[in-house]
Amino acid sequence: MGAMSARTQQSQPSGEAVHRAGFACFVGRPNAGKSTLTNALVGKKVAITADQPQTTRHTVRGIVHREDAQLILVDTPGLHKPRTLLGERLNDIVRTTWAEVDVIGFCLPANEKLGPGDRFIAKELASIKKTPKIAIVTKTDLVDSKALAEQLIAIDQLGRELGFEWAEIIPVSAVRNEQVDLLADLIVPLLPEGPALYPEGDLTDEPEQVMVAELIREAALEGVRDELPHSIAVVVEEMLPREDRPADKPLLDIHAFVYIERPSQKGIIIGPKGKRLKDVGIKSRKQIEALLGTPVYLDLHVKVAKDWQRDPRQLRKLGF
Repeated sequence: MGAMSARTQQSQPSGEAVHRAGFACFVGRPNAGKSTLTNALVGKKVAITADQPQTTRHTVRGIVHREDAQLILVDTPGLHKPRTLLGERLNDIVRTTWAEVDVIGFCLPANEKLGPGDRFIAKELASIKKTPKIAIVTKTDLVDSKALAEQLIAIDQLGRELGFEWAEIIPVSAVRNEQVDLLADLIVPLLPEGPALYPEGDLTDEPEQVMVAELIREAALEGVRDELPHSIAVVVEEMLPREDRPADKPLLDIHAFVYIERPSQKGIIIGPKGKRLKDVGIKSRKQIEALLGTPVYLDLHVKVAKDWQRDPRQLRKLGF
């Protein structure tokens, strides 16, 4: 486990505080705790958390502002064995992102033994030589210290087997906010020196429309994941402030389409007498209002886009 403490700090001329800024991304199989960790580091709900693969379709960035550094978190979609054109395209995005960031954090849940999915990702990581890799053991609140120690040793060995050394191995619990700050402390020295890249106050540079679409998509998937795991895409057609409103009572009109692949799925999304779609609207509207800080009128329609996951033209239109 020498990697945990052996790294030396770059020596700095005394009195001269160095500012660092750079990019990190968290990888790991679905449900490894990546989004929860992002939210804990940034301190606000930015990434979309859900217990389902591929809910984070877009590169959502959370930004951690510190006195000595700015850490920009890039959330790549999950890397997996592709079955569709969408899958291949997502995997390409993943590899390009990994090669461009300054640090990769590999999230491995403390309460699950290393499996083939983890090895698949670790092997890919091994091929990206230059980027420092930190192993982050998440969900430590779910295990005792013995199980945690075994997991740490297994992860250390996994790196050795694949011929690379982890820059750090660190256990965290985002839920209990344990070691989250320490994780930031360990990432910062690995970032290049330089001024902040985003203005203070920015939490994410994700276009608001995309974040709104993600919130609607998450609400639409709630409760029907088994029936429609990936076959929902949401496109926000427009977001416009309602005209003729007094300045102290603004209203934002949002028109959005929920796209599904087959007509048979329409009933599932809309629900008996339209009740489900209505609930989706209410739930996502509350979250959108919290995100944008303004009252919203949300107009939701369900449309069928035949087999959109396999059709390049539809994929482009839906933003992939």
